[in-house]
Amino acid sequence: MDGQPDRLVLELKCRVDALPERTFRSLTEPADLAQWWGPHGFTTPEIELDLRVGGNYRFGMQPPDGDLFHLSGEFLDIAPPRRVVYTFRWEEPDPDDRETVVTLSLAAAGEATDVALSQGEFATPGRLELHRDGWTDGFEKLRELVAQSR
Repeated sequence: MDGQPDRLVLELKCRVDALPERTFRSLTEPADLAQWWGPHGFTTPEIELDLRVGGNYRFGMQPPDGDLFHLSGEFLDIAPPRRVVYTFRWEEPDPDDRETVVTLSLAAAGEATDVALSQGEFATPGRLELHRDGWTDGFEKLRELVAQSR
């Protein structure tokens, strides 16, 4: 053991029944993002997106019975249809929040795409779990969106 504490990094994988080009579009086009982004019950009525390295994004999310809130960040790497990397920060952060880096990597799997997510490093285990729940729900909605468009 090296004495380092466990890093609080979220790692998730999902398979999407679409080729990487279609999957990448679903991850980066506002019309598709509005349909799958966020946990079940949430909507994303505001999406601003400047999809280029150094470009910014800003999403407004609406919980079922709550006020609109925002998240934003900057694109660090974009390699269609294989990868997109960006910073992620809440605009009205919880004291336990910090800016994280999200990496979405796509790999062809026959007629499907394996999507690997890495996000972190989180300040607390609770914040990591909040994001795990949100991404898990979002990936379910992404798979449903792609299945409907086939």
